[in-house]
Amino acid sequence: MILDASAPFLQTLDLAAAVAFAITGALVASRKQLDILGFVWLSVITGVGGGTVRDLILGLPVFWVVDPTPVLACIATAIAVHFAAHLMESRYRYILLFDAFGMALVAVAGAAKGLDAGTGALVAVMMGVMTAALGGIIRDTFGQEPSIILRREIYVAAAMTGAASYVALIKLGLDRPVAMGISFAVAFVIRVLAIRFNWSLPAYKARAGRDQS
Repeated sequence: MILDASAPFLQTLDLAAAVAFAITGALVASRKQLDILGFVWLSVITGVGGGTVRDLILGLPVFWVVDPTPVLACIATAIAVHFAAHLMESRYRYILLFDAFGMALVAVAGAAKGLDAGTGALVAVMMGVMTAALGGIIRDTFGQEPSIILRREIYVAAAMTGAASYVALIKLGLDRPVAMGISFAVAFVIRVLAIRFNWSLPAYKARAGRDQS
């Protein structure tokens, strides 16, 4: 049975994730010393970018077009950070923290929307991962920052674990709010611990090519 993909709890997740990612976009704007319009632009594109691509791929109405509240929240966030960023001792540390929070939220929301749209488990997990990764990619590309996706610490794996946890828990029959809470915590804790302890997956090591003689 396909559920309503515009359910209020998914709208709440999208709004919370948009604000979390908007904060990171505004903090990048502060590091680049942009004007207030630069703050707004980077906050909005970061806040709603990943969810926009997700909804387009799933053939759903784009969440902020249906209800512009997330865009308004991103604008308000940008203005607030514009006047408060100087109070933060280490802005990049806050970028990582809020990015982890937003990543965990949209990993779960993306997987939930995938299942609600009638996709299989694998596609739902990929929707969660794609939504989580795109927000950071868009922010870092437009902000000309080193991509957070390419950092050594675990990132995509945390989003994938959170999205897969949600899908698995739903398949096991858990209530959606419980499944969401557990899955969010899984993704967020993995990412925060990866930042704290520099956890990473084994990297590819270059090797000499085979002798063709």
